Amino acid sequence: MRARLLVIIAALSALVLSACGSRVEESSAPPSGPTQGNTGANTGANTASDTGVTANDVKVGVIVGLTSPLGSETFSTSLYGAKAYFDALNAAGGVNGRKVTLVQCDDHGSGPDNTACARKLVDDEKVFALAGVSAFDYAGAQYLNSKGVPDVGGQPTSSAYDQYPHLYSIYGSYYPRDGRQPGYDGNLYAGTENYRWLKENLSTRVAGVVYYNVAPSQRYAQSVADGLRREGYTVVEKEINYFAPNFDAAVLDLKARGVDVIFDAMEDNGNLALCKSMQAQGLTVKAKMTTSQGWTDTFGQAFADTPNCRDVTYATSSTRNYNDTNYPAVARFRADMAKYQPAREGKLSIWTLEGYASAQWLTDAIRSCGANVTRVCVEQFLNRPQDYDGDGLLTPRNFTKIATPPETDRNCINVARWESSANGGKGGWVTQVRDMNTNCFTVPNLPYPAE
Repeated sequence: MRARLLVIIAALSALVLSACGSRVEESSAPPSGPTQGNTGANTGANTASDTGVTANDVKVGVIVGLTSPLGSETFSTSLYGAKAYFDALNAAGGVNGRKVTLVQCDDHGSGPDNTACARKLVDDEKVFALAGVSAFDYAGAQYLNSKGVPDVGGQPTSSAYDQYPHLYSIYGSYYPRDGRQPGYDGNLYAGTENYRWLKENLSTRVAGVVYYNVAPSQRYAQSVADGLRREGYTVVEKEINYFAPNFDAAVLDLKARGVDVIFDAMEDNGNLALCKSMQAQGLTVKAKMTTSQGWTDTFGQAFADTPNCRDVTYATSSTRNYNDTNYPAVARFRADMAKYQPAREGKLSIWTLEGYASAQWLTDAIRSCGANVTRVCVEQFLNRPQDYDGDGLLTPRNFTKIATPPETDRNCINVARWESSANGGKGGWVTQVRDMNTNCFTVPNLPYPAE
């Protein structure tokens, strides 16, 4: 039970941390994608230019929790996106004539095993870089950083991506990342754009925040409550005893106090229990918010017994909805997944798409180096001041460092709602905004503790 509870921070952090890298800038990202694998500044014959790089191959590592006690899907879905991207890239000729060899390691959701994976990939496999990582306990991050191995994206489910200079979050970052404390003196920052959107578009005014009586859940809930109050909400906080939960009592009080939107700081089982209680007690709200981890094809089936809750569930992200195939980059992602990862049909998620985007970001950095692929060159691309948007998969972001946290930020978000009538009655996530790149808000930038 303890291991399942600890997933709270990892599962929820993606939602909080995403605001840091989504500032509005004019994007100047180069064309990208597997179909353009042989384009770039290749001015000479390829050579064995760095660790993990030969004339014909680049070796890339990925660490995920395929056999985690938290479940095989919890910290692994980014892997399938990265695999699909690299398979499509190789089929198109690779990047500047080099194929990508992907070496995966299962850390079992364990810190010690994560460190063992990091050492195996660096010391034994001699990988050039990492992509698509999704680690519950990224204990090996310090070792990877000490060896100067770039790690691009995946899912930043720990504060390591806000601490070490060779780790690059899929969400971008303006933190110092000097290897000392995460963020600014141990504090991370998030905007209030999610709450602003709900207020302006759904006219929500009274928010319930439900959380467990344990420190990780309490910290996250406090950051949500602070942001809601900053946006003018009346906030009703309900603490649940993790070992003796009474959701009905909490839900009845939320109902009596006129709550019209609900946030939670709980793991999947707690979230489902909350929705079941809402269904049983007749609590209807305008929106029940989930994290980006909940933005998955399997959501509808998991919450089938709670239609009143399921059908008002919203998710936010700074990534394109994987159902919006009218965007060429999304259509390419879907085609590559169907061809190279057909077993994932019906199991797609935002984290899968972000794993795909992390592989693309690393590839674009490799492509920029031409024949002489080095870690130094790749990191020069990653650290450039121009924004990157993954050919439209991501809101523009970069890794330009800022000495002090800004008081306000202009953040752009995507919003989707689960609709049971979508996809011919199969159900699915339907985008609620015209375009995530114009759905932007200038909002307060509020601190919360990294740990």
